[in-house]
Amino acid sequence: MLDRPSGMAHPSPAPPPTQPEWPHCGHGTTPEDQVGCRGIHVPGHTVCLAHLADADRDAYLAGLTPGADIDHRGTPFSEPLLDALLDAFLDPATGHPRLGEARFDSATFQSDARFVRATFEGNVWFDSATFQDLASFDSATFQGLAQFESASFQGAAHFNWVSFQGYAGFRAATFQGYAWFDSATFQRITKFASATFEHLAQFDSTTFQDDVFFVRATFQGTGQFGSAAFRGHASFGWATFQGTAQFRSAVFDGDARFDEATFERSVTLGPLVCAGRFVLSEAVFNGPANLSLAARRLECRRTRWSSTAELRLRYATVDFSHAVFEYPLTIATEADPFVLPGGQLVDELVLAGAPDATVRMASLRGVDAAHLVLADVDLSECLFTGTVHLDQIRLEGACVFDTVPPATHWRRWRPIRFTQRRTLAEEHHWRASQSAAVPGWNVAVFGAGRVGPLQLAPVYRALRKAFEDGKHEPGAADFYYGEMEMRRHADDIPPSERSLLTAYWALSGYGMRASRALAWLGAAMLITVVLLMGFGLPKDSPKQEATGTVPADGGKVTFEIDKTDPQNPSGDRFTGERFEKALNVTLNSVVFRSSGQDLTTTGTYIEMVSRVTEPVLLGLAVLAVRNRVKR
Repeated sequence: MLDRPSGMAHPSPAPPPTQPEWPHCGHGTTPEDQVGCRGIHVPGHTVCLAHLADADRDAYLAGLTPGADIDHRGTPFSEPLLDALLDAFLDPATGHPRLGEARFDSATFQSDARFVRATFEGNVWFDSATFQDLASFDSATFQGLAQFESASFQGAAHFNWVSFQGYAGFRAATFQGYAWFDSATFQRITKFASATFEHLAQFDSTTFQDDVFFVRATFQGTGQFGSAAFRGHASFGWATFQGTAQFRSAVFDGDARFDEATFERSVTLGPLVCAGRFVLSEAVFNGPANLSLAARRLECRRTRWSSTAELRLRYATVDFSHAVFEYPLTIATEADPFVLPGGQLVDELVLAGAPDATVRMASLRGVDAAHLVLADVDLSECLFTGTVHLDQIRLEGACVFDTVPPATHWRRWRPIRFTQRRTLAEEHHWRASQSAAVPGWNVAVFGAGRVGPLQLAPVYRALRKAFEDGKHEPGAADFYYGEMEMRRHADDIPPSERSLLTAYWALSGYGMRASRALAWLGAAMLITVVLLMGFGLPKDSPKQEATGTVPADGGKVTFEIDKTDPQNPSGDRFTGERFEKALNVTLNSVVFRSSGQDLTTTGTYIEMVSRVTEPVLLGLAVLAVRNRVKR
């Protein structure tokens, strides 16, 4: 029975006529070979066509007419014998062979087998046939069933421009050379289940030992490649799948290319395994798509998705540059191996040398991310510049970004250390390209292009908003920091604004680094204390003095009470008592209060400056703490 999607009905292929085992020719029997030729007897004779006497063969061939039925099961064909047989079916109107129902089961084609431009008006069977050299069916037409199950193609197989108008069955076929199906048309059910394409690894099924091409092929019915294993490169470029396309349990040892392929209806690609590149660039999905792939790389450049799509991936590095989708599209990492309907796990042996199964995004450039959902993917190498509506992207689960270099580096006389934060791959590329770059920034890969702070600032801004909308405030803080860094380094800001941003960065890390603000606050307080002890506190606390006159007649006495001016300190200024007074003044300044302490003129100005700077630094520290912990 043919496998088919639930709810979809289609006719089963016509079975071959039920006959007893055909009478074997037996020609060439030797003591070492008790079987001999297994070719079926030619009607009216006791040997097969290959061993028929010349005169009898000529008479048999002369009696054939275009469109007649033939049965040459098990017959060994040389190239001249096959050419003579096909010449007997030449249609005078077209000049090409026209056969009726044809039986070539278990036949052996010892050299080139050319059925070019032949028309098979009835069913044709090549089950278990052996093609020892080239098998060419270019431009042939199969109007009925075309069955090549368990056939062995030991040389190249050409099915270019073939039209399969009925069932086309290649179950368990073996292709040891190249297989070409360019521009072939499959008008009904096409079955390649359990066909195996071998180049590198070994499988228990039959083998396709080289590349296979379905370039510009058209599948008008269901195209099922269930349990197929492509061990060379497989190309479905420009192919059209007008029915359902299924590749469940397929294995690609090389590249699988679907460049500019068109999927008219729903498509289920997988679960499958691809050890090379799975290319869907410029492909068009007009129906719902469900892709379950374990592949090293998935390329979807300029791919168009016209319906909902879900991509559940393992191991893959995904290039989604300029892809277009009009409905929700999800790209997610599948943590565990895929499970087939029967409960068995998909064999990922060909990916044994790959790193962990995490999906890595390579590029989202040119994508409208309004409908994009990413779940548990690695974004540390992703290129975001040029992404539209990036602020509306949804990041679910553990989506990982790159970080800054962790170590401390020396640049001339001063140390350079970057506080840890999420950062974009493109910032890595830009910083690595600078002449004074410290080690640890990643160099741009080929084709990544060159972008600078002016292009990266809006990318950080959009990602910050996406994190804020997702209520992930600490993550949004990292992208705000990145946005401010790019603004500070951009070429389009005036020097005054750059100086202001530099001060904001140095004092508190743009209001994001509480430790930096607290360090500056501590330094400012220490300087204030030292200056007050050295210059701000008077030598002695001024004492009040009363002056006046006492009249002789005992009248009213008037006193004027005043303090002496504070005297500048001298002698030992750094004593415990003076430290306590200076600390009291400083602490009151931090909270914008006056200590009431008598100060020298210099001390008054020191306190004024302290009451401005230190509360600002305290406020920046509180703001930074708030930005890191708020939800």
